[in-house]
Amino acid sequence: MGINSVFIKNNEPVSLLRYWTTRYLLTLVIGLLIIGAVSAYWIKYAAIEKQIEVTRLFAEEVADRVVDDVGNILVGEKLHQVLDNRRKFMGVDRNLILFVEDVKGKVVYSRPTKLPPPLQQAAPELLEQADKQDKVRHPSGEILYVIRKNLEFNDRIIGKVILLFPETDIKVGKEEIQYLVIMLGSLGVLGWAVIYFHARKLSDPIQNVVMSARQIVEGNYDVLINKTIKEKEIHELVHTFAEMADRLRQLESMRTELLAGVTHELKTPVTTISGLIQAINDEVVSGEEQKEFLEICLKETKRLQKMVEDLLDFNSFAVGAITVCQEEQNVNKLIREIASQWQIVHDLGHVTFTVEVLEKQMMIYVDPGRVQQILINLLNNAKQAVGEKGSIELTLYKTGTDLRIDVKDDGPGIPAKEQPLVFERFFRGSNKKDKVRGLGLGLSYSRMMAKALGGDLLLAKSTSEGSVFTLILPMRKEQSEEIA
Repeated sequence: MGINSVFIKNNEPVSLLRYWTTRYLLTLVIGLLIIGAVSAYWIKYAAIEKQIEVTRLFAEEVADRVVDDVGNILVGEKLHQVLDNRRKFMGVDRNLILFVEDVKGKVVYSRPTKLPPPLQQAAPELLEQADKQDKVRHPSGEILYVIRKNLEFNDRIIGKVILLFPETDIKVGKEEIQYLVIMLGSLGVLGWAVIYFHARKLSDPIQNVVMSARQIVEGNYDVLINKTIKEKEIHELVHTFAEMADRLRQLESMRTELLAGVTHELKTPVTTISGLIQAINDEVVSGEEQKEFLEICLKETKRLQKMVEDLLDFNSFAVGAITVCQEEQNVNKLIREIASQWQIVHDLGHVTFTVEVLEKQMMIYVDPGRVQQILINLLNNAKQAVGEKGSIELTLYKTGTDLRIDVKDDGPGIPAKEQPLVFERFFRGSNKKDKVRGLGLGLSYSRMMAKALGGDLLLAKSTSEGSVFTLILPMRKEQSEEIA
């Protein structure tokens, strides 16, 4: 059974406020008990020291009273009265046992005069021990404190005063105990109040996050959270949760658009194919027109197949099922070949396309197929951005630790609010939704491939004057051989 079992009922967790308040309260109580024990011990110790000091003063008083002006030890009935009065006056009116010894160690005076038989029998041994120890044991087992004072005359020791008093005579003042109890009780109440206040302050924003999380689970992403919190960790928690809620709201919106977009994109070729085949089957068309309908059906089927393949490839790559095979490549030659193949396939018309590579040839280890897929996708996007007229630049350059390939266009750019989302799967920008058909997987798929190559794909810049996407390829020492 651990401490935590106290806070769990029927295997169900308790509230944060109750959990930490109880734990802190137990800690506080244990701490106060320890402080109380130490304080009680200190009060007892102080009382003992006080009693010893007062008794020592009384011993000095006795020493002054029993030695006369010529160095004789005076004892008698009169001494009893004097010592009793002085004892009461000095506050040592306790069960004191007083012995006065001469220089030879003989007891010439004792108080009380008649000692109890057990103490009388044990007196010689007690006095012998009292000469050497500050505590001796009474025949009954009780501890007796010892105070010694030499009787001196003209710097010569003529005897000794020995005082014994039992430990049980040391009384701790009730007021001191009362003050201690009041102090510890006040500290306990104050500590509990402070603990409860701070635990409540800690639990409230977390409870708000929990309530907001429940709303999100129920499908309500419009949650409001108080973000004005001074504690750094709680502020970061609440702020991060608010960002997560906003992100989920965006993803939910994207999911809705995705379903509509994918449905539309897949429905369009299916509807076209179905209508054309129905026309052929009903013999509405014949001859060359029938052949043309079949060609359109074939083209739509290929486009439909391409979209399905994109979905399958993306899902496979997302779970790490697609491998990357790196091989040694002349990076200048690779970039020129990719650019040439893309330019041959596309009718650029009035679009200016330029390629810039390194001044010196360089060999690196890379998967040429994956690099081609990434660059082709970036070039296609750039062509869609510039439209019928504009310029596209493909630039290869080297930094201190990697190779970078920029694909730059002078199109209208990507709206600022959409730039953080361009690499999200199935996201399609507002400029593309009505102009370009697709699933919105290109950039997300390309970034995954770039990361698989050990690099990255970034949107370096996008303004109203155009956009720049940067493909980063790692360059290890063994890859950085330059060919003169």
